[in-house]
Amino acid sequence: MDSALYANYLAILHHELVPALGCTEPIAIAYAAAKARQILGEFPDSVEMHLSGNIIKNVKGVTVPNSGGLKGIDIAALLGITGGNADKALEVLEGIRPEHIRQAQELAEKHICSCTLAEGVSNLYICAKVRKDSHYAEVTIVDQHTNITRIVKDGQVLFSGETTEKKQEEPPVDKSKLTVKDILDFADQVKIEDVRELLERQIRLNTAISQEGLDNNYGAQIGKTLMHVWGKGITTRACARAAAGSDARMGGCSMPVVINSGSGNQGITASVPVIVYARDMGVGHETLLRALTVSNLTAIHQKTPIGRLSAYCGAVSAGAGAGAGIAYLNGGGYQEIVHTVVNALAIVSGIVCDGAKASCAAKIASAVDAGILGYQMYIRGQQFFGGDGIVTKGVEETLKNVGRLGKQGMKETNEEIIKIMIGE
Repeated sequence: MDSALYANYLAILHHELVPALGCTEPIAIAYAAAKARQILGEFPDSVEMHLSGNIIKNVKGVTVPNSGGLKGIDIAALLGITGGNADKALEVLEGIRPEHIRQAQELAEKHICSCTLAEGVSNLYICAKVRKDSHYAEVTIVDQHTNITRIVKDGQVLFSGETTEKKQEEPPVDKSKLTVKDILDFADQVKIEDVRELLERQIRLNTAISQEGLDNNYGAQIGKTLMHVWGKGITTRACARAAAGSDARMGGCSMPVVINSGSGNQGITASVPVIVYARDMGVGHETLLRALTVSNLTAIHQKTPIGRLSAYCGAVSAGAGAGAGIAYLNGGGYQEIVHTVVNALAIVSGIVCDGAKASCAAKIASAVDAGILGYQMYIRGQQFFGGDGIVTKGVEETLKNVGRLGKQGMKETNEEIIKIMIGE
C-alpha cells in the first residue's frame, strides 16, 4: 500500500471514530442550540429549531442523554442552552446538572422552543435560532453532526462555508477510495502505534456501555433478553452485548461511546462483537486491533454511498463489518471476508430505519447475527450468488447496489416513515 493511501485510510479512522455522549441526533440539536446561545451572548427568550425530517425521525423517540429520562426535540435544544458546553461538540451535555434539567423542563412547559420541518434541505440539517428581545443568533449544521456551515448574529453573517473546522484535513479524508481489498491490506500493514490509542479508546468506552446495558434496566432490555432466552454461547454473547450497549444508549445512558459513520449504535455494533470473539478466542491484543480496523473501515465503506441518515438501517452495515472483523480474527483472508459481507447484506438489507429508539437494539442483534451467519455460511461452502436479489458478481459491485438501494431506492420509504412519525 502506497504512503498516500495509507495516510488516507488512517485519517478516515481518526475522522470517524470519535467519542460522543448520547444518541448523536439529539446531541447535534443540543450542540447547535448551545452554539447559538454562545454566539448570542445571553440567555434567550425563545428557541426555534428548523430540522430535516431525518433529524426529527431520529430524535422523536430517543431519550436525551443526561436528561433524567426525558425525550423530545425541545428537551435536547433546551438542555443545550441551559447547561450545554458548545466547546465540547458531541459531548456538549457532559456537564448537565439537575438544575439544568429542571430549568429545561420549566422552559418546555412555557413552550419557548418551537420545531419546524425544513423542506428541500440535506438529510442531516439543523438550524437553531435563539432570540433575546430584538437580538438573535442563528447556527446551521449540514451533512455531519458537528459541521457548522453558517453562523449569523443580528443579520450579520459571521461565518459561511463548508465547515467551521479545518477546511482541509491533513492528510485529506477521501472515503471514496475505500475498497475491501485495500482495507485488508491496510489492516495487515498498519503500524499498531498509529491506531492503538484510537482503537483502545473504542474498546474501553464501547465495552463499558455494553456492560452497563446488561447490568441495568434500559430500554426494552434486548441484551438481557437474548442472554436469558438464547443462553451464553459466543454468538449469543456477541449479539447480546452489542444490543445491550444500544439498550443503554437509546435509554439515555450518559456514558460516551466511540461512534462509526456518525452513529453510536453503529460504533457499538462494529466493535463489541469483535471484542467478544477476540476475548473468547484468546487472540493477541494486536490481532484484535487489526480486526477492529477491518470491521470499522468495512462499516464505513458500506455506509459512505448511503449517507449519514437514510431509511436504510445503519446497523446492517455495521453488523456486516463486525462479521468481517470476526472472519479476520479467525484467520480469514480476502475471500472469507468479502463473502461474509455479501452474505450478511443479502440477509438483512431490508431492515428500515424508523428513528433512534429502543428497538434499535433488536435490529443490532439481527444485524450482528447476520454478519456471523454470513461467515459461518462461507466456511461451510455456502454463499449467495450474483443474481440473488441485489447480490451481483464482485463485492464492490454488490456494495454499489446496496448504496443505491439505501440512498435512492429508499428515498420515498424514508419520506413515508417521516410522515407517519410526525402524524401526517
